[in-house]
Amino acid sequence: MTHYENQKNTSRLQSRNLMSKKNTTSLSSQRNIYVLLGFLIMICLGTVYSWSVFRLHVQEIYQIGSTESGLPYMTSLAFYALFMFLTGKILDRYSPKLVISVGGLLIALGWISAAFAPNIFIFTFFYGVVSGTGVGIAYGVPLALTSKWFPQKKGLAVGLVLVGFGLSPLVTAPIARQLIVMMGAMKTFMVLGVSFGILIPLLSFPLSYPKLSGNAGDARENHAAKDDTGVDTDEMIHSKAFKTLYINFFIGATIGLMMIGMTSSVGIGFSKLPPETVYSLLPLFAIFNGVGRPLFGWLTDRTTAARAMNYSYALIILAAVLMLFSGNGSALAFAVSFSIFWLNLGGWLAIAPGATISLFGPRHYSQNYGVVFTAYGIGAITGVLASGALLDVLNDYRMIFGLVIALCISGILFSRKMEA
Repeated sequence: MTHYENQKNTSRLQSRNLMSKKNTTSLSSQRNIYVLLGFLIMICLGTVYSWSVFRLHVQEIYQIGSTESGLPYMTSLAFYALFMFLTGKILDRYSPKLVISVGGLLIALGWISAAFAPNIFIFTFFYGVVSGTGVGIAYGVPLALTSKWFPQKKGLAVGLVLVGFGLSPLVTAPIARQLIVMMGAMKTFMVLGVSFGILIPLLSFPLSYPKLSGNAGDARENHAAKDDTGVDTDEMIHSKAFKTLYINFFIGATIGLMMIGMTSSVGIGFSKLPPETVYSLLPLFAIFNGVGRPLFGWLTDRTTAARAMNYSYALIILAAVLMLFSGNGSALAFAVSFSIFWLNLGGWLAIAPGATISLFGPRHYSQNYGVVFTAYGIGAITGVLASGALLDVLNDYRMIFGLVIALCISGILFSRKMEA
């Protein structure tokens, strides 16, 4: 081989290496943008947690009580969980932009139609059933997308995306309050509905699943993406690990949603704090709810799902004990305890998807997590109903904190079976 040919081959190799580095950098930037887009989409979807901003206005408009005004919120959570399960079976068959756009348009239809509802039951159908269905359809896509693009750091990546859902009230609640002041509650539903119908499909447009061929990107992560292994849903639901994960997710969701639903009543009725003090702490709690997702996603990656669960239970027990022994007027005890409660609800929404993919593999993740997520839906209904029913029957907040501790101990015992 001549000197000229050697130089030519060397130049060609250098050019190929340079192109490979450019592709790697481009791929890394692309998937980081996907995390940001998923985060923004989750902020839109998480507006369901801003229901308290609308609740009193809905009561006044329809002349109803607090039980009926809770129907749209509960129905929305139930259909959100139901369609997470149903949509999980077909997510991989369609492009992420299509699925998210369909979900976004249903959310828009639900909010806009609710603005014209003549009574609470029709309002509940549009806001709860139609909009909740849209949230359930769209919700799983950013999670599946980031878990595929970050197979070695799936817990952290999914947690970062889910921060948007937890922090949504920090963004959407002030906007909703200002719009209500300017134009009233029903026009606010219409304006937000139109906004969601434009923003959600627009944010989803660049999204795509990674191709399992080629040599771009980090070699280890690309290899992990190619190793598309896992058990199917039928095999999963017959496994001991699934039953353990499902029961623990149900316990974690029930505790979290029950305590979040009781935040104001505990602060005012049990801790005897002024209402303005309690309301001023809600943004802090929302921040902890958002932080819980990447924190527990990271813990699930670094340790095991069972250990992350036990860390969560230990923190919840600490918060419950602190409330049991706190005195009236203790704003610090209330702030610390409920920051922990909100942190851990966010944490469970990172532990569950991380555990699902680590226990059962990535191949059928969308379908499998859809089934696992039904535990959240059941926990949502149980937690919201229990928070009111327990007070009506027992009329003692201390008994509720005792129940929370008992549930955590049960969860710790169940989580041990996951490691057995």
